[in-house]
Amino acid sequence: MTINQILAKRLLEKVKHLSSEQMEQVEEFIDSLNSENSDKALILASTKLSESSFSKVWDNPEDAVYDEL
Repeated sequence: MTINQILAKRLLEKVKHLSSEQMEQVEEFIDSLNSENSDKALILASTKLSESSFSKVWDNPEDAVYDEL
């Protein structure tokens, strides 16, 4: 059995003992964790996509003097 399987089994056993309201809170919490991961992935992807555009604007002789500050 892998570590993930062991953890999942432990979590399931704990969740079984919660009230319906508590289970809903746990579900909302898990959804929020998944949402955070999606948000981070979207931010990282958009940052990577914009790097080449920003480098064209920022890497120019007129602004080179500011690179040394």
